Amino acid sequence: MDLSGYFQMLARYNRIANERLYESCGALDAAEYRKPRAGSFGSIHGLLNHILLGDRIWMARFEGGGRDTPAVVIDDFPGLLAARTREDARIEAFFHGIYEAFFSRSFAYLNHSGKPYVDAAPVAVAHFFNHQTHHRGQVHVMLSQTGMAAPSLDLHRVIHP
Repeated sequence: MDLSGYFQMLARYNRIANERLYESCGALDAAEYRKPRAGSFGSIHGLLNHILLGDRIWMARFEGGGRDTPAVVIDDFPGLLAARTREDARIEAFFHGIYEAFFSRSFAYLNHSGKPYVDAAPVAVAHFFNHQTHHRGQVHVMLSQTGMAAPSLDLHRVIHP
């Protein structure tokens, strides 16, 4: 499998994993969903917002922009779910149309602290998908703290159920 095919698989995995995770999160009552929890970004809702923000930042970079860090805070679950669904479609479409020359690019940007970085495309894209997976894992742990069974998010079970 070449890089294009590999990242297309991860884009599909990302969408399906998010669908499963959001289905579980949507079954929570508002108090459990927003309950302050140890871990990144303080709650399931805060963490889901952060994942969306990271995706939008990196997708803007991949599409030729993204030098600024946009603020993304969607206050309600239905709005966040709709934004997530649109972003996942954007990600899949982008990687479905990816071309090999893309992987010879590099991306110059400033991180959230204003520090400049330059990343080669394969590293940037790998980080993009790893970031999602890392934080989905944190949401998974938070879900398990609610007493709800968290969904299976294993790559090989998601892309080949």
